[in-house]
Amino acid sequence: MIYIALVLLVIALVLFWRSRRVRQKSGLPPGRIVYSDPKLWGKSEKPFYDVETQLTGKPDYLISQGMTLIPVEVKSHYAPAEPYPSHVYQLLAYCFLVEQETGQTPPHGILQYRNRTFEIEYGGQQRTALLDLLEEMREDARLKDCPRSHEERIRCQRCGFRHVCDQKL
Repeated sequence: MIYIALVLLVIALVLFWRSRRVRQKSGLPPGRIVYSDPKLWGKSEKPFYDVETQLTGKPDYLISQGMTLIPVEVKSHYAPAEPYPSHVYQLLAYCFLVEQETGQTPPHGILQYRNRTFEIEYGGQQRTALLDLLEEMREDARLKDCPRSHEERIRCQRCGFRHVCDQKL
């Protein structure tokens, strides 16, 4: 009986060690995962929603560090030298939604690429930049003829509207 208990203890320690190693490799910050976007697991959870800004979204993970929730967005490709602005604003939107939902302001969010993790600060300046961008997008949406951005040829080539676009590259 003692041998069985000893074997089970060794197995538990090995599993604990492996899970800790996988967590460190994943780039996720320390803390308890309190939310995971379950799109791969089954039933999808209701997204966060802010009535005033009409902003909606679901981070890939929420990590609880004490009373603070940290949104995590995972990207499947390799990291650029600096995170793409679109990825940063997506993460800032999740920080904003967490703030609106809980009343607690996350100090940062985590942007995790396949080979690198970025900690993106969140506070008053970032919130203002996000809200300004949302207003700019609303103004553009009201225009009858809004010119498209063609600064990145690859994005134009992969665009879902390319077949009907009269401004494609």
